[in-house]
Amino acid sequence: MSTAVLAGSAYARPALPARFARVPAMAAVGLLPWLAILAVCHETPWVVLDLLEFAALLSLDALLRRRSAAAVWAGAVVAVLLVGDALADIASAGPGHAVLAALVMAFGVELPLAAVCLLLGRDAAVRQS
Repeated sequence: MSTAVLAGSAYARPALPARFARVPAMAAVGLLPWLAILAVCHETPWVVLDLLEFAALLSLDALLRRRSAAAVWAGAVVAVLLVGDALADIASAGPGHAVLAALVMAFGVELPLAAVCLLLGRDAAVRQS
């Protein structure tokens, strides 16, 4: 069953409000101070991961602006990177406050952002159908 058929059926999910389309660009800009902190602390693996997230978020933003069907793939890439980042943060956090901070970041920022990026990509794919 095609997504066009699903879009007109009872199974269709409502699209995200238009204001959510700016979330990837705002998240990318929000990463910049954190990247600077990581770079100063010589945390090279985390800098590389966050640079990948930065590039994927900007790519998703560009594809959404162009209303490209490829936005679904960019949204999925951003989500995978963010979920991987959350899992790595939790797994590598020390005991006590460090693991609590990792959990708060995962459930308060990274996982919701991953979900929004997936939904933005899905909405772009449905619009193309």
